[in-house]
Amino acid sequence: MSGIQPARRVAFDVIRAVEHDDAYANLLLPKRIAAARLSPQDAGLATELTYGTLRMLGYYDRVLTLAARRTPDKIDPALLDVLRLGAHQILGMRVAVHAAVHEAVNQAREVGSRSGTGFVNGVLRTLTRSTPDEWRERVLAETTSVDDRLSAEFSHPEWVVRAFRGALAVEGRADELAGLLEADNEPPRVSLVALPGLAVTADAVKATGSDAGRYSPVALTAPAGDPARLPLVEQGKVRVQDEGSQLAALALSRVAPVVAGERWLDMCAGPGGKAALLAAEAGVGGATLVANELVPARVGLVRQALQALPVTVEVRQGDATLLGEAEPERYDRILLDAPCTGLGALRRRPEARWRKQPRDVAELTRLQAKLFASALAALAPGGTLAYVTCSPHTAETRAVVESGLKRHGDGIELLDAPGVLQSVATAPLDLGPGPFAQLWPHRHGTDAMFVALLRKQP
Repeated sequence: MSGIQPARRVAFDVIRAVEHDDAYANLLLPKRIAAARLSPQDAGLATELTYGTLRMLGYYDRVLTLAARRTPDKIDPALLDVLRLGAHQILGMRVAVHAAVHEAVNQAREVGSRSGTGFVNGVLRTLTRSTPDEWRERVLAETTSVDDRLSAEFSHPEWVVRAFRGALAVEGRADELAGLLEADNEPPRVSLVALPGLAVTADAVKATGSDAGRYSPVALTAPAGDPARLPLVEQGKVRVQDEGSQLAALALSRVAPVVAGERWLDMCAGPGGKAALLAAEAGVGGATLVANELVPARVGLVRQALQALPVTVEVRQGDATLLGEAEPERYDRILLDAPCTGLGALRRRPEARWRKQPRDVAELTRLQAKLFASALAALAPGGTLAYVTCSPHTAETRAVVESGLKRHGDGIELLDAPGVLQSVATAPLDLGPGPFAQLWPHRHGTDAMFVALLRKQP
């Protein structure tokens, strides 16, 4: 694609791969940026172009439907991605209009026919004839319900809008829905974790030129630039990790003082972020950790995440639904970070909102129920289980726990998760009523992590 600015070329290639090869932007984009040897400024542009387009894809498709007078499924897929990228530059960024159109036409010339190039030019020039606010008014005028309007305005599938409303309503905070949807479209700040026993948070703050985290006692807010280039990150003593994930892991490790010799289990450990924090906490307290993961490729990621730690962790590849039967009442603390829709991390994985479907929830909740039953069976008397999801969908959170307790809850006590989290946190969390704890992007600046804590009677 000669003549196309490198940052736009990288963004287009990643968007194409995400849309048509099921690639993950957060994994592919850094590789493409490195391969293209982009400057820090161009890397920032490529990141905004990629994530901004993917976040607002649903909205831009509605705009393009009006501008092109045809629905997206009637447009060549490659040209559609060119148009989406152009729409983001014209409507969502402070990019000179002529530059956005010129680059889009060049890209269309590379991937489409002569008529396709003219089509792209015509559609994008139509976009430039009205202001972003005027396009927004036209899109919203076409909506047919309250949920459809929110879906259009904030670029979320309608079923996700309904799920979020339901999760907020449980806390009596349904009026925060628009704020949540808006927060999902804001680039998240990069949080770091100073692993206990390897780095002291206050020292790491000074060494990295960062700020202390907002809630987690081991969190830092990364300074500008690539955090991977920080010496403490290169050494593995400090890692990139959302504060919500940190709090979820710390809720388990700090729910009660650690007794030397305790056995801990991370049931679904891939890719290894929470396992690393748990391993560090276990090492400080004299406990041991087993990290289990089903998918072989993710087992490799777990081993990689644990490499720099001065503690020995047993990393296994296995089906966690069978652990309870194979090792009954063996573990004193268990983290079940269950596979889920990931709807709580849409800020950092924007394509997930378009990739997931309601039918995925039913399939995942069946798996979550099996994992929950296995975890309870593997829990030792007096032991604690943390059931965690990066999703606020009530079917994946409280419903799994409540239905699981009805089937397997003899001798199981639900702990006050909000109280435990608040005892760990360094600032007021303003959580809803217990026993379950739900973190939120719009309220806490974290991923929407759900935490339930359960204890087996001695």
